[in-house]
Amino acid sequence: MNRVLGMLSSARITGEQRVSERQALGVAGRVVWKDARGTTRFNSVMIRDVSETGAYIESLSGSAIPLYRVVSLQAERAGEPDMLPPMLRQRKLLSAVYRVGPARPATGTPEGYGLRLLVEPRRRAGSASAPRRVMQLATA
Repeated sequence: MNRVLGMLSSARITGEQRVSERQALGVAGRVVWKDARGTTRFNSVMIRDVSETGAYIESLSGSAIPLYRVVSLQAERAGEPDMLPPMLRQRKLLSAVYRVGPARPATGTPEGYGLRLLVEPRRRAGSASAPRRVMQLATA
């Protein structure tokens, strides 16, 4: 067991570790969620970057959003829709807050939030055949 831990700690992780690239944006949006009492709340936000599985937003107004809260993210329709990623052009995106940024000293609300988009990622060509091959080996 110590040998495995030693190998893991000595391995160096270099380069970008993301599954998909981030697209830098500066688009106004809105986040809607329900608080602990069931009241619908919303914040005006600035969507700073988006990837296939996540987004980072800066809160412009509204109350603090709790960690792990399920929210709905929607980009404002104003401006040029061609610069938006396809997933933001069509509808509201169901997301979960997985990271809360540091609090602003003046208001006490967080500066930004990391969202995990609750959409099915695009299938990769090589990943579909891998589980079948493993099952064939296991049953052979």
